[in-house]
Amino acid sequence: MSEDISLVAHFERFPATVKGAFVVRTGGRDPHQVAFHEARVVRVPGPGERQIHIEQVTLDVPPRRDLFVPFEFTISDLEPAWYGLEADVDVDGSPRTVGGGKRFCVPWPRSAVRAMSVRVDKRVKVGGSTVTVERCQSGTDGATLRFSIDPPQEMAVRLFADDRRLDVVEQEVEPVSGRGTLKAYPLLRSHSTLRIEVAGKARGKGAGITVKLP
Repeated sequence: MSEDISLVAHFERFPATVKGAFVVRTGGRDPHQVAFHEARVVRVPGPGERQIHIEQVTLDVPPRRDLFVPFEFTISDLEPAWYGLEADVDVDGSPRTVGGGKRFCVPWPRSAVRAMSVRVDKRVKVGGSTVTVERCQSGTDGATLRFSIDPPQEMAVRLFADDRRLDVVEQEVEPVSGRGTLKAYPLLRSHSTLRIEVAGKARGKGAGITVKLP
């Protein structure tokens, strides 16, 4: 998008539906024209998507104004996963695909997932930094790993349940403190071990931590 125009999705998740709107927001002094063509709900991470209905409309967006394109779609037929929204638009005649920013979860059945909170408290050395894995929690909306990197640097963190790699939804690391959070798909009742693999961006040997699940 242009530097002074943004598109985000605001919505509420209900038991069987998601209702909301794409919000086109301008912050500069110039007007923009945004044409909406298609929208879809996409699995995070992919692959997997489904078209959703939106009005095919062209908006003349004045400076410092918000305009809305509403949507509503059912989620009862979506598999358990994390999902986001995308829209195909033209911005001042330039076609592009933009993400909606906000995400939602279709939770896994309680009978299938391993509900737990495990204190790990293990450290490994990677690329000149010490990575401390503090805790892993898992439930119907996925697994959350909390860790820290000292001194802070970019790291690639992967999770494996037994020999199966878990899909990662997002990973954030505070640049000053080095405290990090990783959100992934859940641990299942059938899983017996969790392996955390950490590697730096520079070439070099990574490190792993294995945790026996209670």
